[in-house]
Amino acid sequence: MIEAIKEGYVKVEREHGIATIEFYHPQSNSLPGKILDALAKEIYSEGQNADTKIIILRSAGEKVFCAGASFDELAAIETEAEGLKFFCGFAQVINAMRTCGKIIIARVQGKCIGGGVGIAAAADYAIACEGAEVKLSELAVGIGPFVVGPAVERKIGLAAFSQLTIDATMYRPANWARRKGLFAELHADAEGMDDSIVRLSTTLSKSSAEAMHEIKQVFWQGTEHWDKLLKDRAAISGKLILSEASKQFIEKFKKK
Repeated sequence: MIEAIKEGYVKVEREHGIATIEFYHPQSNSLPGKILDALAKEIYSEGQNADTKIIILRSAGEKVFCAGASFDELAAIETEAEGLKFFCGFAQVINAMRTCGKIIIARVQGKCIGGGVGIAAAADYAIACEGAEVKLSELAVGIGPFVVGPAVERKIGLAAFSQLTIDATMYRPANWARRKGLFAELHADAEGMDDSIVRLSTTLSKSSAEAMHEIKQVFWQGTEHWDKLLKDRAAISGKLILSEASKQFIEKFKKK
C-alpha cells in the first residue's frame, strides 16, 4: 500500500449506482503514463457497467485537483514515438470520458493546470470550490494545449481558450472559470461542493439510464472524429517536447 501511494493510484468505489473514480499522485496529482492509462481504463469500464448510472471523477488531497503532465516523464522523453505515446495518454482519457455512456461529474477541489483543465472540461458537469484556479501552462513549457484543446474550447469557447493558452503563466480564478462555463457550480468551501455533488449524483442515480445515455450523445455530437484528432494533436506535442526550449524549461522546473 505504501508503494502504491508513492507511485500514485486510481481506485473505484461503487454504491447505489454511483461509481466514484479517484486518482492520486504525490506530485500535486500530476499524471504519469501509468495513471493516465488506468484512468482511461476505469472510465471505459464504468461506462460499460450496467450497474453504474453516474460517475464522479475526483482526485485526492485538498489544494490541487490535477497538475497535468508528469514532468519526470516529460524529461525522460527522447524520441517522437515516446512523445506520441505519452501524450496519447491524455487523448485516451478525454476520449474515454467523451464516449462513456454515463454522465460524469467532476469534483474540482483545487487548482487545475494543463491536462487538469482538459479533464475538468471533458466532464459533463464540473462542481468546484473557491481555490480551483485554472491555468493552461503548456505554451510556457514549449509545447501547447494541443490534446486537451478541443475539450477546453468546446466547453468555454475559442476566446476564453485563447486567453488561457496565450497567457500561459497566469492563473485565472475559479469565478472566471465559472463565468466561462468550465465549472457548472462554484461553492465557497469543500463542504458545500460535496453537498451539491451528493445531491446531484443521488438524483441522477434515480433517473433513467437510457435517457441519460441518449442526452450524453447529444452533448457530444460533432466530436466523432476526436479519436484521430487527438492522436494527431498528441503527435504535435510529442515532437515539440523534444525542442531545446522545452528541455530547458523542464530542467529549470525540476531544479526548483
